[in-house]
Amino acid sequence: MAEPVTLSSGDKAPDFKAVLTDGSTITLSDMLDSGRGVILYFYPRDNTPGCTVQACDFRDNIGRLENNKWTVLGVSTDSAKSHEKFISKHELPFELVVDEEAELHLAYGTWREKKMYGKTYMGTLRSTFAIGVDGNLKWVGYKVGTKGHVDNLIEELEMV
Repeated sequence: MAEPVTLSSGDKAPDFKAVLTDGSTITLSDMLDSGRGVILYFYPRDNTPGCTVQACDFRDNIGRLENNKWTVLGVSTDSAKSHEKFISKHELPFELVVDEEAELHLAYGTWREKKMYGKTYMGTLRSTFAIGVDGNLKWVGYKVGTKGHVDNLIEELEMV
């Protein structure tokens, strides 16, 4: 297998076309044309403890993010049906991308070899990308934590 892509701050963000939970399609370029940056965060699974903490952290800080002209998008390889339950159960005020084939994961280098209990498998590396309206990456975090991650992101992006 080829080495995964590793992006850095300042790089041009890979443009993408993605399907949301409701079946609608978005593109990064269209989202950026709205004059808002995009915070794209990748997480392993809906309704697991760490992923729930992370999603709720974004949910609880959505006002600060939106006031600073950022749109949040969560991405996992879960199905639309799984996303619907996750959004409903935790009252998430942002969209989730259905990436069952991990195409967006591959473009951003978050589909990686992982090890657990002596087994090696492919899975999502919890990661976050802040994409400015110019299409460049303003902040990149691979292997981010779940607790306090959004506060750290807000600080790094110098939001008020």
